[in-house]
Amino acid sequence: MDQIEQFMLSPTFAVAGASTNRDKYGNKVLRCFKQNNHPVIAINPRAKEIEGLSCVNSVLDLPDNVDSLSIITPPKITEQVVQQAITKGIKNIWMQPGAESAAAIDQCKKNGINIIADGSCLLVVLHYHEHD
Repeated sequence: MDQIEQFMLSPTFAVAGASTNRDKYGNKVLRCFKQNNHPVIAINPRAKEIEGLSCVNSVLDLPDNVDSLSIITPPKITEQVVQQAITKGIKNIWMQPGAESAAAIDQCKKNGINIIADGSCLLVVLHYHEHD
């Protein structure tokens, strides 16, 4: 099984860097999970809800059935998110293009996390469409 297939097996997904702005990737990735009928949780410390989904403040606040995390944050924030994911026991992390950090990728590998950070875009893989 490849890394993306493994990522997609999660019972519930989470998006770090979820955004209330529909033009931002942090919003599009959230909507993409919804379009594909995947249960998803938004992580945003400043919003109560995004796209009808309630938000949690951090990775540490996620329920235990989240195995896969999409990260759409600046690289410095990605490093903090990955530390929380390791603490939480997240099994799969997908860093969207632009979120990658060499240090964060290294941490994932050291902790046995299935890491996708090769420029693959979830929106392409899941056939995101703008109008939903």
